[in-house]
Formats: sequence, structure tokens, C-alpha cells
Amino acid sequence: MTILLLSGCTNNENEELLAQKDEEINQLNKEVEELNKKLKDLEQELEETDNMDKYKNNEVLLRALETVNYLKNKDMEGLASVVHPLMGVRFTPYEHIDLQNDLVFTKDRITTFLEDTQEYTWGSFDGSGEPIVMTFSEYFDRFIYDVDFANPHMIGNNYSIGKGNSLNNISEAYPDAYFIEFHFTGFEQEYEGMDWRSLRLVYEKMDGVWYLVGIVHGEWTI
Repeated sequence: MTILLLSGCTNNENEELLAQKDEEINQLNKEVEELNKKLKDLEQELEETDNMDKYKNNEVLLRALETVNYLKNKDMEGLASVVHPLMGVRFTPYEHIDLQNDLVFTKDRITTFLEDTQEYTWGSFDGSGEPIVMTFSEYFDRFIYDVDFANPHMIGNNYSIGKGNSLNNISEAYPDAYFIEFHFTGFEQEYEGMDWRSLRLVYEKMDGVWYLVGIVHGEWTI
């Protein structure tokens, strides 16, 4: 009788221990399910963010392709249509953007700018330091569309390709902007790439639309 009672107690203890372990396993399974759900939510969020970035990349790229064709065709009304309605557009002759001295013009001014005979000081020539005194038409031919940027060797999607001695401060000058770079690696073999050219078109978003706020020309500088 004593042996049977002891066996009975042992069986009860084992059942209680198994029940406890089952409860622990169930709890762990619930935690695993919750973690798996969180993982799926994070993966979906990451995918949505990635898709948004890709959409933004494509959206700005299409805007830039539209803009560079306006420049190619000297379509100033088309160009004015993409200029930021409040900020206007800043013109920078070399890579370094001078927020104090680079000239900024409104979209209304852009429409008839090619016919403007007034000379402006756009900055200083690299090397000589002489002031760049030109009409807009002259500046356009030298520091905006001096090569066929609508058919470049490379395109940088918010990425700087051309690199010279001039400080590239585009991310500091336009912290809320996105830019597309149209780049030529060079033209004459003897220069070994030192005759590269770039045109960076800088955009900021307002009311869901990307507008042009900067036209930055790039070339090798001393």
C-alpha cells in the first residue's frame, strides 16, 4: 500500500511538471508568433520605404530629363514651368555653390531671359579670378549647355560623378533637395578625363511637385 501511494505521488508530480512545461512551451510559441508578426510588419515597412525611394528616384529623374530637353531646345517657357514658384532658380558656374553671391532668378524672369541684353556678374572665372560678366545667353552657352547634356555618358541619380578641385557642397547648400547629374567623362584622349563636364539639376518638392531650384555646372578647376 505504501509503495502504491508513493508511486501515485510521483505520477502526480510528473503530471504537474509536464503541465508546467506545456504551459511554458505554449507561452514561448505565442512569443515566437508575435516576433514573426513584428518581423513581417518590419519587412513590409522596409519594402514600402524602398518602393517610395524608387518612386522618388524615378519621379525626379523624369523631371530632370524633361528639364534637360528644355535646355537643349532653349525652350525658356518650358524651363520656367519647372522653376520653383517661390524660390526661383540659382545659377552656379562651377561646383562650389555660393549661397550669398550666386545669382537667383524667378520663373517669370526666365521666360524671356535669352533675349535679355543686360550683363550680369555670375561669379569668377576659375584660374584667373576675373569676374564672369555675361548676358544670360552668353552664360547659357558657356556654363549651362556648353555640351549636349541631354545625351550624356553617365547620369547620377542624387549622386555626384564629376570630381575636381572645387569643393562640391551641394548637400550642404541644398539639404532638402534631390539632384540629377548629367555627366561627360571627357572628350579628348590627350586630356585623360580632365576635360569632363557635368550639369547638376537640383529639385525641391512643394505641394507634391518637384521644382527646379538650382542649375550647377561642373568642370575641372585649378
